[in-house]
Amino acid sequence: MTSADEGVLESTRVADWLRDAILDGVRSPGSRLIERDLAAEFGVSRVPVRDALKILEVEGLVTLRPRTWAIVREFTASDMTDLDEVRSVLEPLAFRRAAERHRRNGLDELRRALDEETISAAAGDPIASRRAAADFHEQVTVLTENRVLGDLMQGMRSKLRWGLSQHDDLAHVTEQHHALFQAISARDGDLAEELALAHIESSRLEREAHMRAVTVPGASPRVHEESSRRL
Repeated sequence: MTSADEGVLESTRVADWLRDAILDGVRSPGSRLIERDLAAEFGVSRVPVRDALKILEVEGLVTLRPRTWAIVREFTASDMTDLDEVRSVLEPLAFRRAAERHRRNGLDELRRALDEETISAAAGDPIASRRAAADFHEQVTVLTENRVLGDLMQGMRSKLRWGLSQHDDLAHVTEQHHALFQAISARDGDLAEELALAHIESSRLEREAHMRAVTVPGASPRVHEESSRRL
């Protein structure tokens, strides 16, 4: 392996770790990411750290500052509205095509992600459950066998996972994923598309309720739970 290859691997490793730290809430919005400190933490030079921060900038997770640091991006309500609009177009298509085109081995992978999500949610492990939920969505895209759609969804991957972290109703998300899995398994494209749209709307309601609970003292993050469960 050449030194250039080793540098790419180091950059990827640092980017993966920082991405998880941001999306899991370890590095909060507004946090500073200083090259010197990160290099010491990972035991690498500043070069792979700098390259990793550039990767995360492209994904929309950090904003680079002059010289040698970056800041974890804070997603606004407008950012999430934009994401929901794009999801409402791409994800129903992805779930429909996954239902129509899936292969047996791909469905098995989807089942594994769903099982991991279910076990983690039942155990009260939000980080593992949300990661598995994101894996579920990614595997659905794989099942479509549509490279263009895969590229478009890949560009949303980090933002989608961030959105999944913005409420705590893990059991409800898992319940919806079970219904989506059954529709895909039955090759019912119409139902998979319908459930995908309802899933996006439900996530929006849960997220907005959660954000109100964070900003309004005494508010309950489950204020919209009953309305979202009717979707």
